[in-house]
Amino acid sequence: MTKSPARLRKAVLPVAGLGTRVLPGTKTTPKELLNVVDRPILSYIVEEAREAGIEHIVFVTGRSKGAIEDYFDHQIELEAQLLAKGKTDILEAMIAELATAGEMSFTRQMQPKGLGHAVWCARDIIGCEPFAVLLPDVIVDSEPGALKQLVAAYDELGGNIIGVETVPEADAHKYGIVDPQDRNGRRIRMKGMIEKPAAGTAPSNLSISGRYILQPEIFAILENQERGAGGEIQLTDAMATLMGTQDFTAVEYEGVTHDCGDKIGLLRANVALALKRPDLGEAARAAITALL
Repeated sequence: MTKSPARLRKAVLPVAGLGTRVLPGTKTTPKELLNVVDRPILSYIVEEAREAGIEHIVFVTGRSKGAIEDYFDHQIELEAQLLAKGKTDILEAMIAELATAGEMSFTRQMQPKGLGHAVWCARDIIGCEPFAVLLPDVIVDSEPGALKQLVAAYDELGGNIIGVETVPEADAHKYGIVDPQDRNGRRIRMKGMIEKPAAGTAPSNLSISGRYILQPEIFAILENQERGAGGEIQLTDAMATLMGTQDFTAVEYEGVTHDCGDKIGLLRANVALALKRPDLGEAARAAITALL
């Protein structure tokens, strides 16, 4: 009888980045708290994690990121004013986002050494459990959420699950790319991966897109991982090493990905998600049309 994989309860959100691609907007505001329509990027990511059944979210923060912790706490004066003015719909929406007791932990990445190092900083909180990683500047517009789609594959297959999407072959050198062994529908058994391959050398056009489910053995690899692409400790390199002893499956999730860490990506996310809103879509379309 095949043993069921350990239940996925925890997720890591690496939020220590400086957001240099969207300066000067991130000079004093964390990138993750920039708005998409009427709520921060991070709000969408946490909502996705909760929908997938995540019970404990670990934020890996950095200097000047205290506002992220504050966002998920009570704002007593503001809540009192909303209540007094009868704006209960806004108040209820705010309350729904607050952290429940013990749901969120915060730890610091003291130096910007890359995504792999940021994930490693969460090791003591994650412990010996499988965990998800969600890049906090990537919104995936999908139903169900991208992580929930990955969890469905994990519950069936176990091992390590990597969210991927197709990109133009000419752009494959800009991304982490998986090397597929074989494919069954949207699930791809992997034999390798590479971070930003040289132009024209990518083994596929399947881009690693910011959603992962990983086994805790990755931490021992990350502890001694040498710097890779960009002079940073790359999570992709550590996963490639772990692949020598554990199974990796890529899942091409259904959905549209918005890179909100890029100025045009953030703009596209605002437009796309505003147009989908039943309360704002018509007015948003009229406003955009008027500018053309």
